[in-house]
Amino acid sequence: MTQPVIVGTDGSRAATAAVEWAAGDAARKGLPLRIVHAVDRLPYEIARYPIPVEDQLDRAGRRILEDAEQVVRETHPVVRVTTALIEGDPSRVLRQEAGNAAQIVVGSRGHGGFAGMLLGSVSMHVAGQVDVPVVVVRPGVSAPHGLVVVGVDGSDEAGTALTYAFEEARRRDCRLLALYAWQLPVHAFAPEITYDIDEVRKAQEDYVADTLRAHRDRYPDVRAEMRAVCAHPVAALVEAGEKADLLVVGSRGRGAVGAAVLGSVSRAVLHHAHCAVAVVRPPRD
Repeated sequence: MTQPVIVGTDGSRAATAAVEWAAGDAARKGLPLRIVHAVDRLPYEIARYPIPVEDQLDRAGRRILEDAEQVVRETHPVVRVTTALIEGDPSRVLRQEAGNAAQIVVGSRGHGGFAGMLLGSVSMHVAGQVDVPVVVVRPGVSAPHGLVVVGVDGSDEAGTALTYAFEEARRRDCRLLALYAWQLPVHAFAPEITYDIDEVRKAQEDYVADTLRAHRDRYPDVRAEMRAVCAHPVAALVEAGEKADLLVVGSRGRGAVGAAVLGSVSRAVLHHAHCAVAVVRPPRD
């Protein structure tokens, strides 16, 4: 059975944007789409003050799923769609769903069942913690730019992200920018050490070129560009993402771009990027 693209929804504007993005991605990949709504009863389970909300939550959830399915039917009628109303904590539900998914898609900020997407628990407790790519989508995305940006740093995680980015660029028939952001190290105990900036930059550019060469051979139809910049990785990636349709990062790496998904770089990128962000981790051994 073909694994579906799974999207979580709570009916919010951001969730609707995630559903539309997931439907487009499923159409490009020829995969089915599974729309999931988590019914979280915990906020209402107060023994001293019981509230009869079970039927209301279920009805609201089914209506949210029906509306999301209708959006897909209107925009991507060829995509096979199924829906699921699942009881439980939203982040736990999505992590469980990831075991039978090709990809997980969530909105950048929601309410109700998927509250606090970027700044809260759901996206941060799913991205990087499952074995499939997790895409976080912002609402109000502008017109397509025809560009996929990927951060590279030489780690296995970044290599997996690079492969994912090439696949997305090929399916979208758009350009790819591989970005290597680097900074000169600061030697606290030897401040007199100096660097030849041109020599360092040349070394970084050669490094990125070597990284890209194998992927260019595998994807000769993708117009790929490399860029090595002396800048903070968050600033470089966010700036590049302003003119991109998708920004891809590894879930854990090293060097300029790499960081744990809950660490400073990837967390900051998720907070500040103006486009959809895909967090990709390598398969486990």
